[in-house]
Amino acid sequence: MDTSTRQSNLRYSSSKMALAAACGAGMLWGTGALVVNILVAQYGFTPESVSFWRFVIGAVVLIGIFGRRILWSRLQPLLFTVLLAGTAMAGYVLLWFLGIEQMGAAVPTLIALCLPPVIVTVIAVVRGQEIADLQLLLVLTGAIVGTALIITQHSAMAAGVDANNVLRGVAFSIGSAFLYAGFSMISGRISIALGAGPATACLTVVAAAVMSLAALFQPFTWPAEVPPQAWFLYLGVITAALALLAFSWGAARLKPTALTVATLLEPLTAVVLSALLLGQHFGALQWVGGAFLLLSIWSLGRRTSLLIRNPKPHK
Repeated sequence: MDTSTRQSNLRYSSSKMALAAACGAGMLWGTGALVVNILVAQYGFTPESVSFWRFVIGAVVLIGIFGRRILWSRLQPLLFTVLLAGTAMAGYVLLWFLGIEQMGAAVPTLIALCLPPVIVTVIAVVRGQEIADLQLLLVLTGAIVGTALIITQHSAMAAGVDANNVLRGVAFSIGSAFLYAGFSMISGRISIALGAGPATACLTVVAAAVMSLAALFQPFTWPAEVPPQAWFLYLGVITAALALLAFSWGAARLKPTALTVATLLEPLTAVVLSALLLGQHFGALQWVGGAFLLLSIWSLGRRTSLLIRNPKPHK
């Protein structure tokens, strides 16, 4: 086997692993969506409080594991970028929750998840990072249509929502989408420079600090009972620390289009788990949507040479 063939095989393998990491992050976030619903519906916690403790626990775990590997000499040149990305990470979650509060879950989730792949793809094409061919268009369309079918069939917008609330909800959701798109586009550079672990630890600390500002309006309380404590720990360790680590590892290797499309597995995972564990109906259109989404992600794996970056290993 010659050198070029070997490099091509390694490149293909690396791209599939990176895509799998991004898909894994989306799936773990999908399990978190189910847990958040339990904490809000059964225990009365606010989404803001849940997000705060999720980031705090995740930050503690990540700092405990990767804290010694965070070197000031590497972090200092990227300090502003890290602060910006961590703020965006907290901001897109907060704006998404505010959108849901205004008009129900379906439309804000649809906007917050489906708009980012479009945003990053347009920017990537303009910057010459993506080739706007038919395959890319089909992948993007299939992923967005599939996600739309999954979400809109799962929950409808709350009836009788005031028009002003709708406008605010849409505005919050669009803001969430742009912040997530921006976070996806700059997080890879941070992971390449610092390493996925240290980068994730720094970003999560910033996100926790930003989310703590919400306590100025409504104090956060730690649950006194064991079941919600266990759910909080699951959110922090699994859906924050582990999922964000997988996301950062994938972000260092994938173009933002692939990264954002792969994480669309989040709503599919949440809906499937709701059907399996909570007995909720999984409609025919959701099956079609899931098939579209999975087919789109499979097609991404076929675009190996276009998806993978050539990251310089952090020194």
